[in-house]
Amino acid sequence: MRRILTVPAVRGLVERSRSFAEGWNAFWFTPADPTLTGVLRVLTGLMLLYTHAVWGLALDDFFGPTPWLSAEMVRDHQQFEFAYSFWWWVEPEWMWTAHGLSLAILALFTVGLWTRVTSVLALIVAISYANRVPMALFGLDQINVMLTLYLTIGDGGRAVSLDRWLARRRGKGPATPSARANLGRRLIQIHMCVIYFFAGVSKLQGPSWWDGEAMWLAFANLEYQSMDMTWLAWHPLLLNAMTHATVLWEVFFCALVWNRWWRPVMLGCGTAMHLGIGACLGMWTFGLIMLVGCASFLPDEVARSIVSAFSRRRAGRPARVAIPAAAVPASAAAKTGHRPMGAVVSVDYGRHRSPADAS
Repeated sequence: MRRILTVPAVRGLVERSRSFAEGWNAFWFTPADPTLTGVLRVLTGLMLLYTHAVWGLALDDFFGPTPWLSAEMVRDHQQFEFAYSFWWWVEPEWMWTAHGLSLAILALFTVGLWTRVTSVLALIVAISYANRVPMALFGLDQINVMLTLYLTIGDGGRAVSLDRWLARRRGKGPATPSARANLGRRLIQIHMCVIYFFAGVSKLQGPSWWDGEAMWLAFANLEYQSMDMTWLAWHPLLLNAMTHATVLWEVFFCALVWNRWWRPVMLGCGTAMHLGIGACLGMWTFGLIMLVGCASFLPDEVARSIVSAFSRRRAGRPARVAIPAAAVPASAAAKTGHRPMGAVVSVDYGRHRSPADAS
């Protein structure tokens, strides 16, 4: 009988399997600087605080004695789902107390105090509000919950938090690299790729995205129009280009964002797209929270530079921000001399720094 698998073939298969396993473990569990997850926790916490404070503008209408969505209606809607919410056990007279405690928990999560507990509680708060009023559940709330979940897994209070400040006051050193920080960041990155990919694929099911009219239909919708963009009616080619570019960006984001050369392009286009959605369609909160998710792809040195710059400004010292050398224009690199890939250039705002001062 002819041998199909030879000894070298088996060895090659074993080596490939071992290499794949090592790459898998390195991708998910390599200890990483927790500074970025700390920054993401602060930004997510601020959005959680804002969105849940807005609930308070009509709290009685949502959770009062005669809410817009009655308990019977919501439970009938969720009869085949497990949709937890602590609001089912809150009597109307305790409504404001529960809301105040929820905001306090979200504030503690934002500043990073007792974060291992408050992150779990913040997740419960966000889920509970969404599940009690499912008809008011939008993409913003879903991204809020997603980020809070992964930052809880990723120990988001390990850096840029009051927990870390208190630890340093007790004599402990700076935050060390953590496998949980890397895991939380990777989960956010993968989830963002999934969101954009399926958003792009779903758009391909609509004819307006094929014929290039989708962007015009959005701009011409008075319900969302916060800026008059009807002048684009006289520029159909621009509208078509914007429509097709949006679909292409969403579909290929999951592949190109991992490439170090394409990553700045993809993140730059995403920033322009979400800021444009906010400015033209009025959906600022959704656009900003999506940018928080995209920020998970930023290099660690950028996160450290942002925190360092903020700390220096608070201390009254000039802010110095480190940026990847790859982000420096070629013209600037020619003036300063050749720099190896991966090096970091320091920029001191307010005064010139020579390349020799780079850290």
